Amino acid sequence: MPPRDLKRMAPLPVVFRANRGALWVAAILLACSSSRAYALLQSCSVSATALSFGTYDPSSATARDSTGTVTVTCTATLLGLSGSWDILLSTGSGGSFTPRRLFSGGNSLQYNLYINAGRTQVWGDATGGTAKVSDSQFLLVGTNQYSYTTYGRIPALQNLAPGTYTDTITVTVNYQ
Repeated sequence: MPPRDLKRMAPLPVVFRANRGALWVAAILLACSSSRAYALLQSCSVSATALSFGTYDPSSATARDSTGTVTVTCTATLLGLSGSWDILLSTGSGGSFTPRRLFSGGNSLQYNLYINAGRTQVWGDATGGTAKVSDSQFLLVGTNQYSYTTYGRIPALQNLAPGTYTDTITVTVNYQ
């Protein structure tokens, strides 16, 4: 069976664009603050690079892996603030963490996102056996950036119709 082409979906502030050749898992920010006064001294946002899986070959016995990056950017206006946050990922369009699904019309392709290189801990919202990424950092005055690798995998030997397979993941950062 010939390799199938997957499209990529690149994250932009509000708009998503599709480019032929690879899949991009997009991110949208939902940020919260635990206190209004604290929010005046610190603010955090998140951005993500998309995961490009490239061309998927349904006859290959090897899983298709990729990596992306989630970056938390915090701005502090007071020296010596300690910031902590949790990074949560949604289920995507398939409504389930295990497996997540890429869709092309009525067809779907299983995949998942992980917090570790061994791809054993599904990155989710800490429910249903998933893990979340948590961190705590000492923030200097100004802009502070912290990057976290997202590990993606499409399992091998999935028979599927040719097409463009996409999904959109929402990234939520809860900080305090």
